[in-house]
Amino acid sequence: MLMIRAIVRPQKVAGILSELCDAGFPAVTKLDVMGRGKQRGVKVGEVFYDEIPKEMLLMVVKDEDKDDVIKIIMKNAKTGQKGAFGDGKIFISPVEEVYTISSGANGM
Repeated sequence: MLMIRAIVRPQKVAGILSELCDAGFPAVTKLDVMGRGKQRGVKVGEVFYDEIPKEMLLMVVKDEDKDDVIKIIMKNAKTGQKGAFGDGKIFISPVEEVYTISSGANGM
């Protein structure tokens, strides 16, 4: 199992969630986050924004589903055809175990 963490532009979340659900991946945790990437913030006129609002999507998927989920996120998170700074990042981490709290069941 793998944990996928995607940090994306807030306006892209609805499209990502819709396509993930249509593809059979409805289980997602969404968090409002603030941060900056390599660009170290954004300057608009005389105002410098050090932290930019983003959304973090968290999912645990089977190893064999990783590529499908990443393709969906990449396709829907990208700005324009080439993409742009600030479109986000995807992080993949191994998950050793999963427990359902209500039943105590182990596994997905």
